[in-house]
Amino acid sequence: MSTEKLFTPIRVGALDLANRVVMAPLTRNRARPEDDAPHDLHVTYYGQRAGAGLIITEASQISPEGKGYAWTPGIYSDAQIAGWKKVTDAVHAKGGKIVIQLWHVGRISHTSLQPGGQAPVAPSAIAAESKTFDGTQFLPTSTPRALDISEMPRLVDDFRKATLNARAAGFDGVEIHAANGYLLDQFLRDGANHRTDAYGGSVENRTRLLVEVIEGVVGAWDAGHVGIRLSPFSNANGVTDSDPQTLFSHVVDRINRFGLAYLHMIEGQTGGSRDLAEGQSIAALRAKFDGVYMANNGYDRQMAIDAVASGRADLVAFGRPFIANPDLVARLQAGAALNPLDTDTLYGGGARGYTDYPAMGATSA
Repeated sequence: MSTEKLFTPIRVGALDLANRVVMAPLTRNRARPEDDAPHDLHVTYYGQRAGAGLIITEASQISPEGKGYAWTPGIYSDAQIAGWKKVTDAVHAKGGKIVIQLWHVGRISHTSLQPGGQAPVAPSAIAAESKTFDGTQFLPTSTPRALDISEMPRLVDDFRKATLNARAAGFDGVEIHAANGYLLDQFLRDGANHRTDAYGGSVENRTRLLVEVIEGVVGAWDAGHVGIRLSPFSNANGVTDSDPQTLFSHVVDRINRFGLAYLHMIEGQTGGSRDLAEGQSIAALRAKFDGVYMANNGYDRQMAIDAVASGRADLVAFGRPFIANPDLVARLQAGAALNPLDTDTLYGGGARGYTDYPAMGATSA
């Protein structure tokens, strides 16, 4: 068994993790259709993966307005809190740690998924060049309406209340989703944010909502239980920025003031190339951050071992390998082969391709 640093314990904010292998947030579209609540299938799925040093749940909407895809779970209702409590109990019973990713999709939605068929909300009324899934088909995302400045306190409060709900559900912490072209990322980027008020224009203004959300979340739970996810050089869901290095240098500076548990960074294009354009540097942003740094995007076993051993990363998040390998940490430590991934069962459905992947030495059900 490998004794590499990747497999050693680490203190992350208020959390003591058994190893540095993180299960990345992975949307699987299996929440209960009638109330977007997790159920027994989620209990099994996350419990199987409790060997991760830390599990970050699939992104979970903080309000009905925050929903962008069919069958994604929420964290705003009593039924959702109760469903998640069964999940956290199962993970804790196996000695694992689990945080929930707090999500508002912004313009990455469709009117059919919104309360009352309303338009999705965004910093500006600019349609995303993206698609979503409504439960029957893939559709272009709807043109959003621009949020009124008077609505900003409500948005911040939705994040705050979701944090309190996460505590009630037994989570070990929360991760603020400010990546991949969703609402908070939309406010950061000048390609999506054309506002002329206090939330648009300058880098300082475009960062304002993110800072207010962090303030609200750490007011509901101390910073040692709060992480954040960024994707500075990703154009996922159609977001662009004229100078992402300057923008995210400022974002990291602002984050540093809070003393968050960790910074979770997508290094390159989300689920794609790690190559960066001239003038773009993950290493420079990582060097700016004062706390625990979690690397993500296309890592394999050796890349992860090298990144942690060298200090380039403190934690490494794995996505798809955790789908097909519930015992991924044990496999990585042993240098064992990984199960192949069934891409036909990634989104929606039941147990097949969700809870039936075998552990080492077992056969599939």
